[in-house]
Amino acid sequence: MSRVVKCGLIQAANALDTNESIEKIRTAMMEKHLPLIAEAGQRGVQILCLQELFNGPYFCPSQDSKWYALAEPVPDGPTIKLLRELARQHRMVIVAPVYERAMTGVYYNTAAVIDADGSYLGRYRKHHLPQVAGFWEKFFFKPGNEGYPVFNTAHGRVGVYICYDRHFPEGARILGLNGAEIVFNPSATVAGLSKYLWKLEQPAHAVANGYFLGAINRVGSEAPWNIGQFYGTSYFCDPRGQIVAEASEDRDEILVANLDLDLIEEVRNTWQFYRDRRPETYGALTELLP
Repeated sequence: MSRVVKCGLIQAANALDTNESIEKIRTAMMEKHLPLIAEAGQRGVQILCLQELFNGPYFCPSQDSKWYALAEPVPDGPTIKLLRELARQHRMVIVAPVYERAMTGVYYNTAAVIDADGSYLGRYRKHHLPQVAGFWEKFFFKPGNEGYPVFNTAHGRVGVYICYDRHFPEGARILGLNGAEIVFNPSATVAGLSKYLWKLEQPAHAVANGYFLGAINRVGSEAPWNIGQFYGTSYFCDPRGQIVAEASEDRDEILVANLDLDLIEEVRNTWQFYRDRRPETYGALTELLP
């Protein structure tokens, strides 16, 4: 009997002008997502992933400390508490990327993973942080410090990589070694050099590691920073690197796909990449080179 899992991705534009209060912005983004999450539940989605920092704008072009107020504890903050109830209601695993407050002055770009019964399974903290014009993430976040966990959910083994992480194959490989069957990469990516890489790197991770991958990007542009157009095109790809479902470039949208997890075994038994690895020869990867 095949293990077909219905998975969903939500891409959405920012709901309010960024000059509004933090609380108004957070509330507006949650209100925008509530009907989308409900629709995903009605459509029978079993694993749902939201976009990077889903309950606010992508504020990292600013270097404005006012955005620290958007951060909240994980899992004890109001956003994750609400999503736990929604996950239980819809019997749906939810991957929820939020701005995490560990303590005053220590913040992470985090994704909480909630099981289909509403229980909190754990979190992934983004490891790789860009620090270039328009993406001043080291001003807002501390690099992740809890490894590359894989979560045994009711519907499959789920790993998370966040946005800029996707440029680094090492963590993608560790997620596979840790048993991931599907890896989600929630992102905030604008048109430019990375658009070419959007459909190159992540299918390559899926092939190299023999798992499914769900890539999520927001849509629209966000004033006053206007660093570019978030181009959507969220997608799922299979362990052969083939894109099996793709969203639009410019609309709020739920992308849904049925993923047959039994394909993982078929692909891995054909391409024996894990068997043929030579980790004893890779020591240079962990040396402190320039």
